[in-house]
Amino acid sequence: MQVIRMSSLAALLLCGLSQVAVAEVRVDGPVEFGIFETSAKDLQPGERVLTRAQQTIHNTDVIPAKLGTKFGIRYTLVNKKADDTPLTLLYLTPGIQSADGRHDKLVVEQKLVVGAPQDVMAYEFSEYSEMAKGEWRFMVFQGDRLLAQKSFTVQ
Repeated sequence: MQVIRMSSLAALLLCGLSQVAVAEVRVDGPVEFGIFETSAKDLQPGERVLTRAQQTIHNTDVIPAKLGTKFGIRYTLVNKKADDTPLTLLYLTPGIQSADGRHDKLVVEQKLVVGAPQDVMAYEFSEYSEMAKGEWRFMVFQGDRLLAQKSFTVQ
């Protein structure tokens, strides 16, 4: 009798754990990456480009160091809940120079938007000092779980 109770308890625990694993936020489908298309030309420092949600992305991992260039990744997350652990967007850079010094990484915390069909992690060059040439790595975390990552070479 004791063996039956223990095996029933074990089955319930395994069932509960498998439902927790199924409910985790995860990337569904391909991760788009590259340069976001824009019609803006000859931008000046400090100017930003307003864009629409479904911008075309030119698939590349080589990025020109030019004002107005917006690059990054677009992905679909499933199992999002409004009160869940937010995303951490980690930008590892070759070193951006700014008035307050050199920055080798930028960290952005982003709440999960349940109704959003896609999520974006992007960077737009709006100042000359941001256009650090070399490897840029974009990483999307939820807690300590890596959901997506992509490296770009800025030239």
